[in-house]
Amino acid sequence: MKRKVAVVGASGYAGAELLRLLVPHPGVELVAVTSETYTAKPVAAAFPSLTGFVDISFEPLEPERLASVAEIVFLALPHTASAGPASSLLGAGCRVIDLSADFRLKDPKTYEHWYQATHAAPHLLGEAVYGLPEIYREAIRQARLAAVPGCYPTGALLGLLPLMRAGRIGQDSIIVNAASGTSGAGRKLDLPLHFSEANENFKAYAVASHRHTPEIEQELSRVAGKEIAISFVPHLSPMTRGILSTIHATLISLVEVETLHDLFVQAYKGEPFLRVLPPGSFPETKQVWGSNYCDVGVTVDSRTGRAIVITAIDNLVKGAAGQAIQVMNLMAGFEETLGLAAPPLFP
Repeated sequence: MKRKVAVVGASGYAGAELLRLLVPHPGVELVAVTSETYTAKPVAAAFPSLTGFVDISFEPLEPERLASVAEIVFLALPHTASAGPASSLLGAGCRVIDLSADFRLKDPKTYEHWYQATHAAPHLLGEAVYGLPEIYREAIRQARLAAVPGCYPTGALLGLLPLMRAGRIGQDSIIVNAASGTSGAGRKLDLPLHFSEANENFKAYAVASHRHTPEIEQELSRVAGKEIAISFVPHLSPMTRGILSTIHATLISLVEVETLHDLFVQAYKGEPFLRVLPPGSFPETKQVWGSNYCDVGVTVDSRTGRAIVITAIDNLVKGAAGQAIQVMNLMAGFEETLGLAAPPLFP
């Protein structure tokens, strides 16, 4: 029997990607989509690419109505807007997969500091499971509420966790420089994202102040058993999709590249969406475009005694909608790769 699913906030980029991936998914039936901007209009009015694939119209967000038709609800709403609807949907018996930041951080004070808002449902923070299957697979299977990781944290954490777990790096030496395509900022109109501003331009932004920083630190701290602080600098790249993360950390003791490479191979053995590249090879965003894969390359800078790890993901797939569907597959008892196993697009 197919699971009935709904997508809230379906007219943004993450929502569009959810629809693209859910339509051919053999285990689900898309029964409702919401959008305040496109209410009562057909999905094709927002996304002509979905003409002939989705034959329903956008409706307003009414949790009781959604709960009457859907078992699983994806929330693709802006940060600070998901907590209220999530609480109502859970109360009505739905399982909820939230793509915003509202349930990623466990400390409501940390959330308030970085998002400048009082959390609307702090009682759910302890229940929410961080939706990174490579860490919390078993907990996700049982969860009522999953918080899909941010796009930057996904690339950073998958590049750091094997090193942290093995105790290979100095915990106070981590630097993450990451570059994202413009779709990572969402579909809203914003001057820095205008073609004339972003095209042929490359810039750092939110330097040492990006809101994904505490999310990365929270998950690294769980592994380390103590508070971890990192230096994180995001960049805006003149491309539509993709995140390339370059991670530097000081090695506790110098090792050969092959040793570090084998550490990653063993750490991600059996992981369906992690591809560890051969020594000397490093990922590119085009290699994962349109897919749920995370490609990883690793080397050792013997001159400085540092490990360098480079990861590439599609920010809209493994960094958002694809990872949300991976989470849904686990929740629903499906094969984890169902609907997601297609190879990346190229060129």
